[in-house]
Amino acid sequence: MTHRNSEVLSREGRPCAAVRAYCRRMHWNRSTGRGVLAFSLICILLGLPTAAAAANTAATPFLLKPVYEDKAPLWGAIDPDFQGDLENILTELNLDDEAAEKRLGITLVDITNPDLPLVAAINPDEMMYAASLPKIAVLLAAFEQIEAERLPYDDATVAQLTRMIRYSSNVDASALMDRVGKAYIAEILTSSKYRLYDPRHGGGLWAGKNYGSGGVWRRDPLKNLSHAATPMQIARFYYMLARGDLVSPGASRAMREILAYPGIRHKFVAGMESVAGDSRMHRKSGSWINWHADSALIEHRGRTFIAAGLTDDPQGGAWLEKLIVEFDELIRKTPVRGEKIHWVRHSGTSSSLASRHR
Repeated sequence: MTHRNSEVLSREGRPCAAVRAYCRRMHWNRSTGRGVLAFSLICILLGLPTAAAAANTAATPFLLKPVYEDKAPLWGAIDPDFQGDLENILTELNLDDEAAEKRLGITLVDITNPDLPLVAAINPDEMMYAASLPKIAVLLAAFEQIEAERLPYDDATVAQLTRMIRYSSNVDASALMDRVGKAYIAEILTSSKYRLYDPRHGGGLWAGKNYGSGGVWRRDPLKNLSHAATPMQIARFYYMLARGDLVSPGASRAMREILAYPGIRHKFVAGMESVAGDSRMHRKSGSWINWHADSALIEHRGRTFIAAGLTDDPQGGAWLEKLIVEFDELIRKTPVRGEKIHWVRHSGTSSSLASRHR
């Protein structure tokens, strides 16, 4: 099912072109930082105003509270017709009762036109135990540290991140959580920048404990879960990822490559492989006892969509495998929003621009 491209991250986790480009940019930033520091020292020695002094001179005489824009306003993008189609799928698969009992949560987002997302959701703010899926929160926090130059972005770190995501390595996830810091992960998730855990919307992504035994920091404040998610917050993560709004455009590209080439081929992956040999998927799943979760950013037949599913049932994995097939078909039949759109294939470093009319 995966599209092979020599410019993307290899299955073994060796740096791809996007990763190398990100590394070069980080190196340039460090070099530039040293240059700015040297320039400032020269200005001080010569009695000239520094850039910081000039900025202070031009500062406004009063302070305003910062206004934070929601980079993923998906709650307000639920479409009645699209919602009805999603509910019909649940009826056809005999999953109505499971949804009513809140043992199934779904968010589906068509982002073929990323400026006009089309959303449908079932129990979007219902937080469940999500097993390994919240490792995407560790990935995000790690790249925030990398961008701030507090975590090295070397081959060893890339390999560790890749094993955590593609093969769901608990050992690597726990090691990264210790390196990044669990309190820092929570700080990123609850920050105004992302709001990926928001009590006003039922919580969201949370990773407060190592994977495996030990390493407990703090369970989530609402439901006392160690590793949690809501379908809508998962979808918001992928929406910001697709638009380059997680950390930076370069970091978002590098994260997409790490999320490519799923190494565990069940649930969403198995479903898409049964019907779509040419699809492209960026994905993270999770399973433990009765809890089965999956999430993906999928490109197929010129369409791009996000799917997030959480279940609390021994058959949850089978539900998700069937659901993704129906989601893919629904996206195919749904008209693209907007009179004219431009979409960019984000998977590789060589993006293709295409136009599509409604």
